Amino acid sequence: MQIARVTGTVVSTNKSEKLMALKLLVVQPLDIATMTEKGGMAVAIDAIGAGEGEVVMLVGGSSSRQTAVTDGKPVDMSVVAIIDNIDINGSRVFRKYEGSNDEGVIDNGAGE
Repeated sequence: MQIARVTGTVVSTNKSEKLMALKLLVVQPLDIATMTEKGGMAVAIDAIGAGEGEVVMLVGGSSSRQTAVTDGKPVDMSVVAIIDNIDINGSRVFRKYEGSNDEGVIDNGAGE
């Protein structure tokens, strides 16, 4: 598994029948400790309803075909979770929401 940020979408009108109705996302892998970009962008199937700018968890290979959405589909990478927080060695390196009531997105490196 790896952490990535959703940076866009891919639209394909001509594709394999088994890929019909699947949402394709452009994802940018992130270094989990620094939340900075790591490596090149990739395309993943959205198995959970993620949106642009969100930090997500990716799985690849045969694991990417283990969701209800991707079972039996020709996919090699899937988004399987939207990340709320990441804590490493007692320090929070990423938080989707700020405040005790989890309202309001904080600056999480999206550059927005």
